[in-house]
Amino acid sequence: MREYFLAVDIGASGGRHIVGSVVDGKMVLDEVYRFGNGMDEDEEGTLYWDTDRLLQEIVTGLVKCRELGKIPTSMAIDTWGVDFVLLDGDNRRIGPAVAYRDSRTKGMDEAVYQQISEEELYARTGIQKAIYNTIYQLEAVKKAHPERLKQAQTFLMMPDYLNFLLTGKKAQEYTEASTTQLLNPKERKWDLELIEKLGYPGHLFGELSMPGTKLGGLSPEIRDKVGFDLDVYLAPSHDTASAVLAVPSNQEDICYISSGTWSLMGVLLNSPDCSEKSRQADLTNEGGYGGKITYLANIMGLWMIQSVRNAHAAGLDYGTLCEMASKEQIGSLVDCQDETFLAPEDMALAVQEYCKKTGQEVPRTVPEIAAVIYNSLARCYREKLLLIEGVTGKRYDKIHIVGGGSNAAYLNALTAKATGRDVIAGPGEATAIGNILSQMIATGVFENEKSAKECVKRSFDVKIYHA
Repeated sequence: MREYFLAVDIGASGGRHIVGSVVDGKMVLDEVYRFGNGMDEDEEGTLYWDTDRLLQEIVTGLVKCRELGKIPTSMAIDTWGVDFVLLDGDNRRIGPAVAYRDSRTKGMDEAVYQQISEEELYARTGIQKAIYNTIYQLEAVKKAHPERLKQAQTFLMMPDYLNFLLTGKKAQEYTEASTTQLLNPKERKWDLELIEKLGYPGHLFGELSMPGTKLGGLSPEIRDKVGFDLDVYLAPSHDTASAVLAVPSNQEDICYISSGTWSLMGVLLNSPDCSEKSRQADLTNEGGYGGKITYLANIMGLWMIQSVRNAHAAGLDYGTLCEMASKEQIGSLVDCQDETFLAPEDMALAVQEYCKKTGQEVPRTVPEIAAVIYNSLARCYREKLLLIEGVTGKRYDKIHIVGGGSNAAYLNALTAKATGRDVIAGPGEATAIGNILSQMIATGVFENEKSAKECVKRSFDVKIYHA
């Protein structure tokens, strides 16, 4: 009988229920359900995630699995990083699930650095500075709503909270926790000394659970709604960690780009690099499957393209827009890492104003703007690759691009040209694949990570772009 494993992969703009199974030695994926996601804004102007709606969407997708006769043996959830909820003693959420693009963290970096220097913070955590990191979000709560921290009895990252709503079981998963900038990456534990120094309640941070841990079945309430039970596992809950697990290579030294809303470019390490040289290179040590370190750079990514397309060319699919951009000749470039592009009201206007401010040709049409973004991303990939190689002392001959951006042929070709390295693009559903692989390894479908990756290589086509 065919056995199904469900990945619930939730990103900032949407989520999918994808079931995976092994047929004749190959992994087969079926998308069962898809739903939209996005930040809402409350009456105070706070950007937040509607977790009640997300739970309902997860339940709806599970019902869809039953209706299609593809009831999974197990499931696991992955999401973006850094965002969290606080629960009181009765497990009620305290305040909204604030989204990382909310402005509450403005100035919170300086507030943190009054308590610990930026250099020491990196030496302890190995996490690059990003103003939306959990550490700065907690500082914002401490400043604006100290009563919430006093009331809180539980701290759960976004996938941990969704797992709790499904099962009633609380667990803090390692890869997701690694995005907080509050971990000791060498010991793979919370840095409780740092947490106390910052004045965050230490009791909120418990023992971390590794990917592959079984939480248990659905709660009776959810089971009644869904019509069946299954085992809920912890995936590499940070979507980047799941995506990296799906890279179709068993080589030790690989360079990857998990390309989606964000582009995460990096390599795998057995131990973190928290050196000053690494900090100066703006590289980060996040948690990966099997306790590995996903050593990477966060790059703004296809968020810029998504924003332009959604606001100005909603009728175009991304493939068409990518093809149109490839025919443009404009040579202007922007700095994809500039905070100007984090959450502008109009991304196209932000690109145009940046080009004008820097004395470059101003793109006028959507394809021209897209061409500027794609070329800028390729240049950024080259710069980050050279930084990574400079810090690690290794040369990476190939770049594996996984995730939705692996389908962006023009960007992949530009990346190969800009970096001078062959690009291997695919699989596109890397995050869901990695999520499912972790379940399959945990349940014995695959003996280990190596055999799981061999299955990925057999199962999914890749496209090679030569330098």
